[in-house]
Formats: sequence, C-alpha cells, structure tokens
Amino acid sequence: MTSQQKRASERNQLHLFRALPGGLAPRDQQNLMAYPFFSLAKSKRVLPIDYRTSTVAIRVEGVPDHGMATIWDADVLIWAASQIVEARDAGLQTSRLMATTPYEILTFVGRGTGARDYERLKAALDRLQSTSVLTSIRQSAERRRHRFSWINEWKETTDANGRPLGLELVLPDWFYAGVLDDALVLTIDRAYFDLTGGLERWLYRVVRKHGGRQAGGWSFDFLHLHAKSGSLSPLKHFAYDLREIVRRQALPGYRLIVDRGTRGAERLAFTSVLPHAFVSRFRRDGISRPGDRL
Repeated sequence: MTSQQKRASERNQLHLFRALPGGLAPRDQQNLMAYPFFSLAKSKRVLPIDYRTSTVAIRVEGVPDHGMATIWDADVLIWAASQIVEARDAGLQTSRLMATTPYEILTFVGRGTGARDYERLKAALDRLQSTSVLTSIRQSAERRRHRFSWINEWKETTDANGRPLGLELVLPDWFYAGVLDDALVLTIDRAYFDLTGGLERWLYRVVRKHGGRQAGGWSFDFLHLHAKSGSLSPLKHFAYDLREIVRRQALPGYRLIVDRGTRGAERLAFTSVLPHAFVSRFRRDGISRPGDRL
C-alpha cells in the first residue's frame, strides 16, 4: 500500500469534525508547554532539537524545504486543542480529522486575514506537516519511542465549481490523545497571542505549565531553562534575553524575578499575579521545586 493509499484509508475511518464558531477559550497541551518541541526563531531552522534527561527523550527534525515548525506555527495546535476540548465538554463527537477555514484559525490566534496572512498560514501548515518528532513521552515502556508529525496531512477544499471552501487537516494520535486527557490541558491567557518574541512565547508556556496559579511561585535556574528551550542561542545571550523579559515584565498574568540560588547561579522565579489579591513573596532558599528536573 502506498503512502497516499494509507492516508486515504485513514481519512475514510475518521469522523469529520467541523470547527465550532465563536470565541473559545484558548487551551494548550501541557507536554508541548514543558518541553522543547518548536523552533523559537523566525528564520528557518534545520538543525535538530535533541533533548534528553534520565526520563525523557525528544528529537525534532525539520526538512530543508520548509524548516522546523516554529512556536508561532504551534498556534494552529492551540486552536485545534481549544476546539476539541470545547466540543468534548459540550458532549459533541470529536475527531482527528478537522474541517475549518483559514479565517477561523487566523482570527482565533489574533492574526490578520489578508492574502499574505493566508499564505503564511499555509506555510505554517507545511512546516507542521513536514516536521518529524520522536519522543518517549507518554510511552508505556521506558525505551519505546513514538514518531509523528504535528499534522498528518492537510488540504484545501473546494465546492463543485472549484470555489474555495476551507481546510481539512488530520492530527496525529499522540497530540489528540494528550488533548483528550483533562490532566494534560491548561487554559492560557489570550494575551499570549500578542507576544511577538519566540523566547517570550516559550517562557510563558513554561511558566503557565509549572507555575500555574500557585501563590508560592516556582523557579528554574538559567542553565536548566536554556536546556529546556532547545534554543540555538549561546547561554550568555539567552541569559541576557531572559533578563530583558524580566525587566519588561512581559508575560501576562505573572510576576518575574531574577534571583540567585545558594551557589550564586541565576534563577528565574515567577508567581501568578492575581487581581485584588496579595501575592506571596518568592522563597529564596535555593531548593529545587517539583518540576525543576523534568
């Protein structure tokens, strides 16, 4: 069976889910928030991300024609996760096969809707489809790996007269299963889509995942954050950019502080800023919080 026949067979077995209208709350998948799955640069990246700890292995590869999927491209996955969760909570049947329009995706993620924006969306879909991910996350055995692309396939649809109707895309099992698991999805601030820097966007997702809305806050040392980001920037430049984000207090809903641990290493501490509520001080004991060694 050819790859084209396999894709046709997969589509025929899937229920078509049509995107819901209206302003849905944006939801993100926690595995994508906690680990380096996307390029943080707007320029094309083809150098793989290779991230390993004692418990997690991730390798992300792009292709020369399109480059690796970026953190801006991941907005499409946030849109998809938001649709699936909203439909499931309303008692509707969801599916990995989704039908929508470029307009619906672009307006949800706060982009323009001109011809250039449509072309950029198509380029994002190409990168999502051509990026290969190999990971041990959520595998039943320690040495098992799951390989997938962020989108199995996508296509433009037309009516009988050839006029454009919209888009159809097929999500991978790994992503879809993670979205259906309540424990693996978080609501994010819609202001996230206004963040223009790749590092800002990545840092917001890390902070939202690990800090949540805990009054006591959370912290990571700079070296660990650098490894978790998958960034190609040298640690010295990465640390400078982190300090600039802290200086500008750029992340919606969170207060950031650069602290030093007991050994003098710089740490990024963060806590939720709750309206009309007292925000607890950060603990400066230098002890790693849960999640520091994910």
